[in-house]
Amino acid sequence: MSFGSGRPLAYPIIVTIGALAVCLAWAPFGDSDQVAMVATVALGITGYSGYRIAVALGGLAFWPSGTPRSVGISRIRQQHRLVSRSWLEISGTGRPRWVPVYFDPMLLTLTESRADLTDRSVSVAGHRLYPAGRIRATEPPGRLIDNPSMPAPDAPALTATATSIRRRLLLDAQPTVAAPFAALMWVYIDGGTLITFFAATTVAAAAALWLTAIRGSDPS
Repeated sequence: MSFGSGRPLAYPIIVTIGALAVCLAWAPFGDSDQVAMVATVALGITGYSGYRIAVALGGLAFWPSGTPRSVGISRIRQQHRLVSRSWLEISGTGRPRWVPVYFDPMLLTLTESRADLTDRSVSVAGHRLYPAGRIRATEPPGRLIDNPSMPAPDAPALTATATSIRRRLLLDAQPTVAAPFAALMWVYIDGGTLITFFAATTVAAAAALWLTAIRGSDPS
């Protein structure tokens, strides 16, 4: 299964629903403290996801002081620790700025272009890209890789590979290696059995996977 162009928000939304389903599945089996903990995680997932999606869809401004303008953009891929994200480097706003965007297959072939930028949307040649966070005036941390000046000949094959949900889940699952340690901490603090440890591990893993996806991971 893959998510093609025009549905860049489908993957993070599905991962969010999956994380909430994991929390809901374990809630009936816990005591009051454990249910409260799971409810807190679910509430955090719901609230933060709502904020991110609202920014992406233009319900909230990602650049409060911005005014509509035509700007120059180029796509860069950020590799920072275990997370990879796509950013648009924006010129023509007085000084360079960077805005994260949810992965869209068109980013793979995007060269230096002009974009229509407002405080709530970014469009390139009529194609809308969805912000995955607020605009920033400082360069993103980590390793930054610029797109080639010309689209790669193997771009269609790369697009098919990058949009595979299996590949995306596999890449985004890297931070879940910390889930058992978070579960051990919970069992140490609150007590519990092996079932408690397993439940806490799965909830922590689902939350880690969700956080990577909702922040706009890049599978390319």
